[in-house]
Amino acid sequence: MNKIVFITGATSGFGEACAYKFAQNNYDLILNGRRIERLEQLKKNLEEQYNTSCYLLPFDVQNQQQVFDSINSLPDPWKQIDVLVNNAGLALGRGLFHEAEVSDWNTMIDTNVKGLLYVSKAVIPSMIQRKNGHIINVGSIAGKDAYPGGNTYCGTKAAVDMISKAMRIDLLSYHIKVTAIHPGAAETEFSLVRFKGAEDVAKKVYEGFHPLNAQDVAEVIFYSASLPPHVCINELVLTCTQQANTNFFDRSGYL
Repeated sequence: MNKIVFITGATSGFGEACAYKFAQNNYDLILNGRRIERLEQLKKNLEEQYNTSCYLLPFDVQNQQQVFDSINSLPDPWKQIDVLVNNAGLALGRGLFHEAEVSDWNTMIDTNVKGLLYVSKAVIPSMIQRKNGHIINVGSIAGKDAYPGGNTYCGTKAAVDMISKAMRIDLLSYHIKVTAIHPGAAETEFSLVRFKGAEDVAKKVYEGFHPLNAQDVAEVIFYSASLPPHVCINELVLTCTQQANTNFFDRSGYL
């Protein structure tokens, strides 16, 4: 087989863009997502366009039993995962702390933090056995600076940042790379999900500036994965030119 990349949350946004980028570069792919129809269409597209092989694992990263059962069920050749892209994640709501929905908090924590932990825990043993592998955790600039209404989402992405640093230390002697990629504002389905389908509200998030797109982030993720064995990017923050941090934007027009 070719090198294998395992991408969670592959049905849209950064995950889908990563699938295309890695497929273009002769990787075989394990694709995870909850929406089986989208996964099947993605598999069809990738195999037809790039003559790659895809293996689908349609589970919810929030479900610990599903995660371990699915990953443990992989055929032996597919267990030799070279790159794990922990991309599955979301933001829900933009309410101030005292107004936010507890159910939204639970979903974000269960997906962004616990889901990442479950998948990593299931994949890492084969990397340890081979003393080879690369884990790329998709965080967010929101994990670096808080902003109004970000509360728990910011907290989950700060957790991704710190978990990545701890992973890097704990897996150092096994030659396993760990990279945290922290994107800024990126126009994907992210805001549509956050505002629960309110398209008019979601569009306003990106008014007046040129945000990142999914392909921009996929390029950076692939670059991190394509460096020589002795080189590891531990963390990387990327924003569009018109964003300085979570709170400061130049909204003077589309570049």
